[in-house]
Amino acid sequence: MTDLTLYSMPSSGNSYKVRLLLALLGQDYRHVPCETQSAELEQAKAEGHLPLGKLPALHLEDGTVLSESNAILWYLAAGSEWVPGDPLTQAQMLGWMFFEQNRHEPVVAVRASLNSYPHLKDQAVPQVMAELLENGHALLQLMEDHLQGRDWFAGQAPSLADIALYAYTHTAGTRGGFEMDRFPALNAWCARMAALPGYVGLFDHA
Repeated sequence: MTDLTLYSMPSSGNSYKVRLLLALLGQDYRHVPCETQSAELEQAKAEGHLPLGKLPALHLEDGTVLSESNAILWYLAAGSEWVPGDPLTQAQMLGWMFFEQNRHEPVVAVRASLNSYPHLKDQAVPQVMAELLENGHALLQLMEDHLQGRDWFAGQAPSLADIALYAYTHTAGTRGGFEMDRFPALNAWCARMAALPGYVGLFDHA
C-alpha cells in the first residue's frame, strides 16, 4: 500500500487512531485535514470524498474508499504484528474494539466534544455533562480493572485494541474533564503507548 490518501479531522480521536497506526507502521500517506465546520470539510463532502458523510475516510490507490475508523485499522494492519495471530486473542482484541465504539466513544468522546467545541456549547447542559462524567468514570474503571497485571488489552503485545482505546482515553482528562488520577494502570498504559517507536501525538499531523 503506497498511494493512500486519508481525509481526517485533526482534533478527532477516531481520525487520530488511523494516523497513529499509519505512523506506527511507517506507512507513507497523503493527509487531507478537514476540521469540524471547516470549508475543507464541506468541500470534501461536496466532491464525494466522504461516501458515508463522515471522517475518517481512507482512499486507496484503486479508488476504493474505506470508512469507519476501526474498519480502516483492520485493513491497514492486516498481516502485521498489530493483529494477534491466534483466534482467541484476535477475538479479544475485536471485543475491545467493539467496546470502544459502542460504549466508550459515545460517552468519553462525547463529553470531550461538548467540552471542547464552541458550536456544541448549547448541548453541554449540567445534567448531561454530569451523567457523561459518571458513566465515563465507570467505563474507565472497567478498563483500569482489566489492566491489573496486564500491559496491553489483548494478549502480550500491543494490538489494534490498544490503538482504538488510546485515541480518546489519553485525552479524557485534558479534554473531557475526567478524573484520571483515579486510574493509575490506565495512565501507565498510556505512557507505554506514547513510548512506542514511531508514535505521533494527536496534533502531530502528517
